[in-house]
Amino acid sequence: MSNDAITREQLEKHLENFHQRTRISPFLKEIVYGATDGIVTTFAVVAGFAGAQVGDVNLSIMLVLLFGFANLFADGLSMGLGNFLSLLTEREDFRLQQLREVDSFADNPEYELKETEFLLMEQGFTKGDAESLAQIYKKNPAYMLDFHMRYELEMDDIVIEENPASAALATFLAFISFGMIPLLPYVLLRGWENDFILSAVFTVFALVSLGVLRWRISHDNLLKSLFQVLVIGSGAAIVAFFVGTLFKI
Repeated sequence: MSNDAITREQLEKHLENFHQRTRISPFLKEIVYGATDGIVTTFAVVAGFAGAQVGDVNLSIMLVLLFGFANLFADGLSMGLGNFLSLLTEREDFRLQQLREVDSFADNPEYELKETEFLLMEQGFTKGDAESLAQIYKKNPAYMLDFHMRYELEMDDIVIEENPASAALATFLAFISFGMIPLLPYVLLRGWENDFILSAVFTVFALVSLGVLRWRISHDNLLKSLFQVLVIGSGAAIVAFFVGTLFKI
């Protein structure tokens, strides 16, 4: 098939199928960030209590649940709101820098053209190609502005496309849904003597599930994804357990 025979619809379909983006793909960062923190911090509470009670009296299951759920919702809400404010700040900063760049284009067009040539040469183009491309970019002010934002200021317009409220909600829901898993043995099997061991098993299951979800969304290497999530999560849990042993009750 010649290039002339390729339609816009075919290109759009190819790009969609090739990259295999889903509706939750834009929130991969929030999901992984929120879920990992939810699993680790909630299990840290459980592991800390388990470490504190080793060799002595058992702490009340209600105490584990109290601190566990308090941490779950308070920390989840804090993370969601923190992400909201962070993205809002990034958007405001991007717009401010964008307006400054627009003013600079209007006040110093020749300087900005030379700056475009310099940025292109920094990307590996020859001086002649850079001059030609700069003249082409000049015909499309919106693209030229985007080019300067990306390569001069190193700011990506993805912060404008991202909805702070949706990102915050994704962070909160990921934190709550995954962070609740380590507490399930204490809720479903209250009084069982091996509840901490089962909680550890549930935590590993949660981390594996997150690794698989991350792999499904990003299409990264499955073993690499699982390894990274398990090592980081398990390491934090082990630290929490041994810190708890320093405060045996």
